Amino acid sequence: MSTLARYLIQGMLYAAFAATVGYFSNAPTYRHLGADDALVRLSFSHAAQRVAPCRERTPEELAKLAPNMRAPLDCPRERSPVTVELELDGRLVFRNVVAPAGLRRDLASTVYWRQAVAAGEHRFTARMKDRPEGGFNFVKDVVVELAPGRVLVIDFDGTRGGFLFRM
Repeated sequence: MSTLARYLIQGMLYAAFAATVGYFSNAPTYRHLGADDALVRLSFSHAAQRVAPCRERTPEELAKLAPNMRAPLDCPRERSPVTVELELDGRLVFRNVVAPAGLRRDLASTVYWRQAVAAGEHRFTARMKDRPEGGFNFVKDVVVELAPGRVLVIDFDGTRGGFLFRM
């Protein structure tokens, strides 16, 4: 086969490949959500309170420790599981008890949930418990107008007062 014929066939194959890539980059349209749907996403990581309170070491205990280990407080590492609930228009749509991460269960608990909902006005109630005993210590109740195709992200930041609802 001559060199010219090889280049011609190679050019036709490249053109066919480019046409295929061009077609599939636009042709099968993908819709992330339905025409009248919005997306609700609950996503956060939170380090809960410790399972037991810190205790103060006695002078005798401190004397037995190496000089670089003489911290006056002895704090357990393990953290409490995080309990999260989310209500949508008075109906419980998500409830989970998330154990802390890490070998010693001393890291943050991570929550992720998403669901498509009909667009319109909705009432959300988010609750979280991050301590060993007692009820929910973070509760937020909001009414949100969701437009079609929009995403509502529910986040948590303890330093900013608890749950954050962002569009």
